[in-house]
Amino acid sequence: METVLLIISILLIIIVLLQSGKAESAAQIISGGSSELFTQRKERGSELVISRLTLLLGLSFFLICLISTFIS
Repeated sequence: METVLLIISILLIIIVLLQSGKAESAAQIISGGSSELFTQRKERGSELVISRLTLLLGLSFFLICLISTFIS
């Protein structure tokens, strides 16, 4: 169980680092840049796959941690 959690956590870190820089827009808003943070932006192609994979890995990590606390 611990090895699965280790693998999922490493994959989750890699996938999060591969995501596009949405935080750059937040930094621009704080520093007084353009306010493009709240515009509707659809994810397409690889961005959509990466965000869904992040969600899937995060949920699986959470569920495995929750299950492992009740088992042991």
